[in-house]
Amino acid sequence: MKVKMVSEQEVFCEAMEILLKHLSPSKMARLLATWQKGDADYLTIRDRLFEGETVDTLYNQVKEFESRR
Repeated sequence: MKVKMVSEQEVFCEAMEILLKHLSPSKMARLLATWQKGDADYLTIRDRLFEGETVDTLYNQVKEFESRR
């Protein structure tokens, strides 16, 4: 039986996608700003994380999230 080992980058990206589904965009941005992971570069994954988003769509997501609280 073989076990496929995924890279740390794959695990990190999957975790970011999960967090993005469960955190507001503002909380996600705060997490990424404070996260101290030496080999993870936010600049290399931000395009993938926020693909198709604009300031307006992120703003609307934040407002919607905040109104549910």
